[in-house]
Amino acid sequence: MSFDLTRIFGTPIPRRDATQPVEYVMLQQPLTRVLAFTRRTIDDVVNCPIAKREVLGYYKLHRQVERQCEITELERQWNSRA
Repeated sequence: MSFDLTRIFGTPIPRRDATQPVEYVMLQQPLTRVLAFTRRTIDDVVNCPIAKREVLGYYKLHRQVERQCEITELERQWNSRA
């Protein structure tokens, strides 16, 4: 009887070609980014109303900028000349 790893771990993952580029994705949550920018911790936000309003203001600004960037990108795609 032979020992088969595919029975234990499921189907094997296919190997990547050396010619295929590797894409690395760094996830960054908006709240984490805003907290780092304002140099606040989540405890500061919970315990201090001034810090809460400051972080909320920057978070709303972040959302507005992200939304405007998406709109600009979509308009550029729609209005491009092929």
